[in-house]
This record gives sequence, C-alpha cells and structure tokens, in this order.
Amino acid sequence: MRDAEEFDALYAACAGRVVGHVYALTGNRAEAEDAVAEAFMRAWQRWRTVRETDSPEAWVRRVASRIAVSSWRKAFNRVRAHRRAAVDQGVPGLNEDHVALLQALQRLSPNERRAVVLHHLNDLSVAEVAAEMQAPVGTVKTYLARGRRAMAGLLTDAHQEETSHG
Repeated sequence: MRDAEEFDALYAACAGRVVGHVYALTGNRAEAEDAVAEAFMRAWQRWRTVRETDSPEAWVRRVASRIAVSSWRKAFNRVRAHRRAAVDQGVPGLNEDHVALLQALQRLSPNERRAVVLHHLNDLSVAEVAAEMQAPVGTVKTYLARGRRAMAGLLTDAHQEETSHG
C-alpha cells in the first residue's frame, strides 16, 4: 500500500509541472499529456527503482521528454499539423504572449529548447539542467545563451511586427 500512496503523492505533486514542461517542448498539449501519461505508467511499472532515484520527478520528466521527442521523429508532419491546429483553435488561458513564446521556443534547436524550458520555466539550476540533459555544465550554458539570444530576437521581431500592424 505504501508504494501506491508514494506514487500517488508524486503524481499529485508534479504531473501538472511535467505536462507544462513537455508542452513547452512540443507546443502541443495533447502530445504532452500522452507522453506524461506514458511516463507515469513506466514509472509505476518500475516504481521500486524510480522511487530510489535522486528525483523521481526528474526521472518522469526525462522519460516524458524522450517519449515526446521519439513521437516527433516518427510523425514530424503530423506534429506540425497539430501544432498549427492548437494555435488556431486557441487554448483557454493562452494569450498572444504565450503563443509568441511557444512559437519562439519551437524555432530553437531541440537542445536549446530543452535547456531553456528546464532552466527558465521549471526553475532548475544550470547544474540540475546539465544533470538532466546528461551534458557538461559548459554545454548547457552555451545552449542557454544561444537560446536566449535567439528568443530575444524572435520575440522582439514578433513585438515589432505586432506594433507596426496594430
């Protein structure tokens, strides 16, 4: 019974954050929810091992991210269509700034996007990002610097375009 209670507590504590993380990576809420559900299912199947890790939440987030990336590779065109549909349909609580941010994130390389999302949206330290990405701290700092620089340009361009048309 203790296993189920611990697992339920983990799920209650972090499922929303992990969905938000994968959503920021993919730009597609349905894909994010599916990847996170699959990751939690795998975590439950391996719960005795997962619960002993330094951070079960990081384990679930890493697995969900990998599932989502695998999905991208298998169905790139389908994901692009879903991403367009998600922006076109609108998501409750998603304003123009959120859409611009998600579009800018999508234009980063996968490693830059993952580093930016982990550091800036999940509030992980650079060292924690490096551990999760299994990359040297210097490499993560490079991803972050490039990602921030690219996003600053993209978001500035989007803002200038919006004010010139508005």
